[in-house]
Amino acid sequence: SRGLGDVYKRQPGYRIKLGGMVEIGSIQREGTTIFFVVTDFEAKVPVSFEGVAPDLFKENSGVVALGYYSDGLFVAEQIFAKHDENYMPPELARQEPK
Repeated sequence: SRGLGDVYKRQPGYRIKLGGMVEIGSIQREGTTIFFVVTDFEAKVPVSFEGVAPDLFKENSGVVALGYYSDGLFVAEQIFAKHDENYMPPELARQEPK
């Protein structure tokens, strides 16, 4: 299994998925660009994203980013906020036996 530290070994421009937690205190906004750090608690990767973040995107929360590595920064083309392990879509929750 590869960790976040392996992102830095990739060739620039190679499109990958990066997953981990948004580091506490790392979210910074400059206009429509969001800068943040993704961590797996062993390595940290600085990320930039241009656009509107998902509603669930926040610090100390799971995130998956699709993008590429460029000049020491992961440039995310898309970001997806991850639900916690207890999340269940409403349509499935209604079907779950009590």
